[in-house]
Amino acid sequence: MPKYEQSVVMSTTKVTKISKAVMGRFPKVELHRHLEGTFNLTTLYRIAKKNGLVDKEDFAAFKADVQFPRDSEPDFLKFLSKFKNHWYRTREDVYDITHDSVLEFAKDGLFYLELRFSPEHFAVHNGFDRSEITRLVIDAANTAASKSGVHLRYIITFNRAKQLQGEMLSLYHDIQALKIPEIVGIDLAGDETQYPPEDFEDFFAAVHKSGVHKATIHAGEVSPASQVWLAIEKLHARRIGHGTASVDDPRLQRMLIDEGIVLEQCLTSNYQTGSWVDERNHPMGRLYNWGVPVTINSDDPTIQDTDLTDDYLKVLHYFKFGIDDLVKFNLTAIEGAFLGDSDKADLKARYLDAVASFRSEQNL
Repeated sequence: MPKYEQSVVMSTTKVTKISKAVMGRFPKVELHRHLEGTFNLTTLYRIAKKNGLVDKEDFAAFKADVQFPRDSEPDFLKFLSKFKNHWYRTREDVYDITHDSVLEFAKDGLFYLELRFSPEHFAVHNGFDRSEITRLVIDAANTAASKSGVHLRYIITFNRAKQLQGEMLSLYHDIQALKIPEIVGIDLAGDETQYPPEDFEDFFAAVHKSGVHKATIHAGEVSPASQVWLAIEKLHARRIGHGTASVDDPRLQRMLIDEGIVLEQCLTSNYQTGSWVDERNHPMGRLYNWGVPVTINSDDPTIQDTDLTDDYLKVLHYFKFGIDDLVKFNLTAIEGAFLGDSDKADLKARYLDAVASFRSEQNL
């Protein structure tokens, strides 16, 4: 990945007022979105009714059960309580929720997405084979993406609190044996405070020895900047999930710039979990202006009762940025994508064409 030379980024086109309908059509590149938190509500409701898990006549109660209240005060435990895996009782359920969820991505203006998911989440309740579920999820998502025109790649999530290193490695080898080229990376998620990066050195050493996949690590969201350092130095992370604590460490910022290590930041999610409750002063704006490679992401939009477009509108409003800045955020995301150089160059060219079409249509 090329080094980032500039230390200050200045906006050249200020657009702080733009409608959601227009911003929804702006082409977006996203690196941090969990399938588990991105589900089609109507499809999940149908599945829940079929499996006898909800009142067949009370969609409002179902919606309240599965989503974090949009206007609620931050509440980390309430947020986590929305991640449930008991809905899916058959392989068809898993296929349908994946297919129908991905089919909606184009409505959010997604151009390219590295969608992450945990096979464990979709398999554990029924004891499904994790490799089989991995292939099923990707087949379903690829089918939907081919209909909507969204370009998809996949990241496999491993959860700190739910899997031991040995279990992680066994699953990794099983997934590696599938030889699915669209799987481009792995993710370490879960409780940062109780399960720090150094607890997973053996797993990541084995992964990197295989020379196949790049890693993104959740770090510096509810933990200090020191965990971002550990994720990079001990686990060889090429991207950091959230990394808001990086704002407190100028030396870390310099390293992120020099090494081109991208921060995947999520405004709405950080507010709802309480990891950064002052949205208007979220580190994203400052880090971007300091030249740190930072990107805009949704995290778990359905659970959050929001979408990626909402976060783009917040970025424009809170930080007084413009369309040129949004394009730069997305070019940073392309540079940070877990793709080869030729694929990145092709993606960048196609993305800039899509942006040019958008600007022409909207006269921006």
